[in-house]
Amino acid sequence: MAAPKQVRWGMMATGGIVRTFAKDILLDPSTRNVVDIKHVITAVASSSSLSSAQKFISEVVAPVQSTPSCTPYGSYEDLVKDPNVDIIYIGTPHSHHFQNAMLALQHNKPVLCEKALTVNVAQAKKLYQTAKEKGLFFMEAVWTRYFPISKTIRKHIMDNDIGEVVRVSSDMSIGAVPEDSFAVDHRMVNLDLAGGCLLDLGVYSLTWAFQTLYHTLSPSLREQDRPKVVGATMTFEPRTHADESTIILLEFPKSTPSGKTKAHAVATTAMRVSDDPARGRGPEVEVPTVRVQGEKGEIQVWGPIYRPTRYRLVPKDKGQEVIDKTFTFEAGAHGMMYEADAAAKAWLEGKLESESMTWQESILIMEVMDEVRRKAGLKYPDDIETTEYPVKLKGR
Repeated sequence: MAAPKQVRWGMMATGGIVRTFAKDILLDPSTRNVVDIKHVITAVASSSSLSSAQKFISEVVAPVQSTPSCTPYGSYEDLVKDPNVDIIYIGTPHSHHFQNAMLALQHNKPVLCEKALTVNVAQAKKLYQTAKEKGLFFMEAVWTRYFPISKTIRKHIMDNDIGEVVRVSSDMSIGAVPEDSFAVDHRMVNLDLAGGCLLDLGVYSLTWAFQTLYHTLSPSLREQDRPKVVGATMTFEPRTHADESTIILLEFPKSTPSGKTKAHAVATTAMRVSDDPARGRGPEVEVPTVRVQGEKGEIQVWGPIYRPTRYRLVPKDKGQEVIDKTFTFEAGAHGMMYEADAAAKAWLEGKLESESMTWQESILIMEVMDEVRRKAGLKYPDDIETTEYPVKLKGR
């Protein structure tokens, strides 16, 4: 058997999500039956200090990776110039994704960038255009799409196990009163960081709507027409005017999998209320936070929907068996290694995008979020909305 191909990652930022990603990709890939690639981390950068990058390496990388060596950097500019980095993982706030990703692309580095990909669709289009012109791999890191549970649910839909799907509801709400839980400069409510529910939490609600109702369609049906925002409303956080609650009604011109009628989705997200206040009290009282409803039955998914582990398929025919399945993450992982595997394999194969999260679909979801903001009257500061590059932003 050929030796696994080594993929050398550079970490842009040192915060919690980057730590989780790094720990996951450094786990033995054979625990998840991946034998053709091996992830290593060869550089870590902090925008604030060299010592932050050094601490990250000593605490996260060094305990499990002796070779190759991992270089710390005190700036992102130094990171993207490192010839020993194959691909950059960007885990900065989404307000900074456009500037950070453009920096990497301008230095000819492939990119895996956290979601929400950008603040608006114009930024997303410019990133993809730049990646295309330079022939560089670029992918939005929507980790949930790559979970085995997500793939299983999409297969149920494409195999017509619940019949034609005509309605989906998905909720990602955290049950945190913002005035009590977040200082005004916290990323969840700070407009300078594109704070609020929509880009931080609502992206997961939209992920479930799109991966079930849109991604399961054949390419020819997807191309016939585009989903549209029928309605949207927001409640604004009283101190900062970030959205603390958002409700979106979407119309999909083709139901799935055959496209014989149209379909609808309701995507909701909020701070003050919880999508499942019974979570942790046991399966007898916990409630599903995603429902995928078809003519022959429905699929229910238990949250949190960014990292679900349980789903249930309930057939309409009472003579058919109910499927209730729980998934676990191998080797105690959090789950971010699946998207890294997909990105690495696509890059090694010379592809520019991932089949599970295409540029076209990322752009479509960003268009939806732009339209939701337009309808509800939410604007972010000009410096994080701009498509100009380079622009110096505050921190991060």
